[in-house]
Amino acid sequence: MCPLSRVNAGAAVRIKRLAAPPEVCQRLRELGICEEHQIKLLQSGCNLICLVCNARLALSSQVGESIFVEPILRAKTTA
Repeated sequence: MCPLSRVNAGAAVRIKRLAAPPEVCQRLRELGICEEHQIKLLQSGCNLICLVCNARLALSSQVGESIFVEPILRAKTTA
């Protein structure tokens, strides 16, 4: 588990914990950034661009530090 701001661009992750002040957590949940939801980080840097519920959402890297995520492991297929 690591902060969203430390994930490589292009990675799909699952949100595990929001560690921001209560009013920020509430606003993030209203935007679709909730525990156990899957998002994709499209771009990282001083601002993070995420794909959340088929919409692009920009977050500051400071907010990204308070969103703890884990990578989504993709199942291997055999031919």
